[in-house]
Amino acid sequence: MRHYLCAALLFCLVFSPLSQAQLPPDYKVVLLTENFPPFNMASNGKNFARDANIQGISADIVREMFKRAAIDYSLTLRFPWDRIYKQAMTTPNHGLFSTSLSEARKPLFKWVGPIAQYQSVLVGLKDGGPRPADLEQARAYRIGAYQSAAVSQHLERLGFKPQNALRDQENIYKLQRGRIDLWATSDPVWRTYAKEQGVEGLDTILSFQTSPLYLALHKDTPDEVVERLQQALEQMRREGYGSCTKHPQLC
Repeated sequence: MRHYLCAALLFCLVFSPLSQAQLPPDYKVVLLTENFPPFNMASNGKNFARDANIQGISADIVREMFKRAAIDYSLTLRFPWDRIYKQAMTTPNHGLFSTSLSEARKPLFKWVGPIAQYQSVLVGLKDGGPRPADLEQARAYRIGAYQSAAVSQHLERLGFKPQNALRDQENIYKLQRGRIDLWATSDPVWRTYAKEQGVEGLDTILSFQTSPLYLALHKDTPDEVVERLQQALEQMRREGYGSCTKHPQLC
């Protein structure tokens, strides 16, 4: 009977949802993110923050994933996105969120998710601005976007040449002053930026893509780490973690 009990215990340890293979005792993932409200953002609104001073839907979910997977991590919010994107792509034991998974990006990282989702949109002036019915019509206009963001990269793959800014918020200024005709960005992110700047009179002109958001890990990340994090996320989803009212993107 003792042998049967030992075998059953071993089976449970190996095949439990969050089974843990041995990682080095000092193993740690350096997580990077940016201001991308309401998904991830600094509590003080600045472009640098660490650990507990980082808030948002995705930040909450990622913290819980790492806790359940029993994997150590640090969390830093920096600027600009282009910098942290390249850092996570080229530096072992690094990762970043929230980012969308495209065919072009797929081989560059290992992926955990989805943890949330957003809508790619063209934003314009409510009064007096252009109102293209589709992306083909939008080619006739000057479009502002955020450098290295998924929305900008998507348009570039379609042959657009967006005017890329270092800060997505800069496009509000450009739109108001007629330097661009449309702003290619994310919903609900653009609404948060407009509210922060006290700007009214903008509207979603065209919605053209729904994109899931992921945690992207350096491609040399051990598969065991990726699997444990994904299992933790699936467990959270089954439990309705945080409730669908608080985090509908997870449900």
